[in-house]
Amino acid sequence: MKVIEIKKSVFADNDQDANLLRQELKQRGVFLLNLMSSPGSGKTTTLIQVINRLKSQIRIAVMEADIDSDVDAVKIREATGVESVQLHTGGMCHLDAEMTRQGLDHLSKEGIDLAILENVGNLVCPAEFDTGSVKNAMILSVPEGHDKPLKYPLMFTICDLVIINKTDVLPYFDFDMNKCREYVLMRNPKATILPISAKTGEGIDAVAQWLLDEVRKWKL
Repeated sequence: MKVIEIKKSVFADNDQDANLLRQELKQRGVFLLNLMSSPGSGKTTTLIQVINRLKSQIRIAVMEADIDSDVDAVKIREATGVESVQLHTGGMCHLDAEMTRQGLDHLSKEGIDLAILENVGNLVCPAEFDTGSVKNAMILSVPEGHDKPLKYPLMFTICDLVIINKTDVLPYFDFDMNKCREYVLMRNPKATILPISAKTGEGIDAVAQWLLDEVRKWKL
């Protein structure tokens, strides 16, 4: 069998676009967070909780990426009052830097401190494409199991923040928090790991503070 080594990344063009977008965001003082997870992990509910804690301190806008519908964008707008736009991917399971730029172009020009991209629900494709974000975050929910960092290594490798959601149902699932932490840090020793319950609000303050600190550092 002949093995061909690919020397040039097939994502090279996207990587260049992403780096250029980050430079532009830096100049504008806009922090872009790329939030990823499986469907049903609680991304939107977590965002609502976090946004409502931060919106009096910084200006926030949200981009909701889905294959179809505007359910999440409407939910965010109604629950928080912040600007929210829906991005339809046309069947694609991820966003790249150019798609992200198009979403940012549709946000108001009045000034945003924090733009949050809620990526398509998927633990594989979104991890492969640099969106131009300043930081990557992902949500792992308790019902998914503590072994996901072993099964989806790239997602956990690229994420600066790993949120473990639905801790309120820990008694009902075979989820080992210590093993989960071990597996995440095995993939990414620098990752910040924050357990939360988006339903009860437990741990949300820590997520909001982490994000506020990162936004302020970016704007220095």
